[in-house]
Amino acid sequence: MLDLRRLRLLREVDARGTIHGAARALDYTPSAVSQQLAVLEREAGAKLLERSGRNVRLTDAGRVLVRHAARLLDGVEAAEAELAEISAGHAAGVVRVCAFQSAFLRIVAPAIAALADTHPDVRVEATEIEVEEGVPALRLQQLDVVVGDEYEGQPRPVHPDLERESLVREQLHLVLPADHPPARHRRVPMAQLAGAEWAACQPGNGHREMQIRACRQLGGFEPDLRYASDDFLILLELVRTAGACALLPDLVLGYGSPGVAVRDLAEGPIGREVFLLTRATRTPAVDAVAAALKNAAP
Repeated sequence: MLDLRRLRLLREVDARGTIHGAARALDYTPSAVSQQLAVLEREAGAKLLERSGRNVRLTDAGRVLVRHAARLLDGVEAAEAELAEISAGHAAGVVRVCAFQSAFLRIVAPAIAALADTHPDVRVEATEIEVEEGVPALRLQQLDVVVGDEYEGQPRPVHPDLERESLVREQLHLVLPADHPPARHRRVPMAQLAGAEWAACQPGNGHREMQIRACRQLGGFEPDLRYASDDFLILLELVRTAGACALLPDLVLGYGSPGVAVRDLAEGPIGREVFLLTRATRTPAVDAVAAALKNAAP
């Protein structure tokens, strides 16, 4: 009899590419993962993994098991959700949500407050994670809902096993110190900011890539990226106090931005979509959370 917990380990190793990566993701020791996979190989009666340098890769038998593991784990998740609903008499269970900072504040937190009244037996566990980390965790059933973002001209990968729904379409605005000379104008040509200091998200984040691309394509210069944070409110404060410039979305500027100038780019707007991702097979509890997120979107 194959053990579902060991199948989950095998799937995680396949996704991470290393025993150590899977161990970190699941809070195991590498030796414990190796021992459990050795037991799984005995249960399956076949070799499941082979070494490739520091990485491991699945054998044909391993790939067969991972393919079936996804369906089996989906089935277990659905069964647990149904049992929770029968016990409660309505949508119930744990739904794990992640979102980036501004969406967490403006969409996820209000949705959690609304769900406490409308679906008291749905327990929402929410954490702040960027979409780049959230999507792999969603596909591995470590999360149930991901709130992510996509900047115009930077499409996210499409995964056939995930469903995407739009929450908000918004624009990016140029935010600069109130006393910066270009702030005198309502629309600012990007080229006028070639000598400015810039604040952006960390490397690997879509916001940073968007801002670099905008400076290069619209202004013809390489930005002087002095400051980095994935917290948009910190970026806004760096504009206010350190004299940096940034491109920031409506979602964060909706809090108000005293002490800085918010201007449009003369070259035209840059758009962003905030969306939610779920696995294709959804429980009623996940449906309830998705509906609350859509209702909470400004």
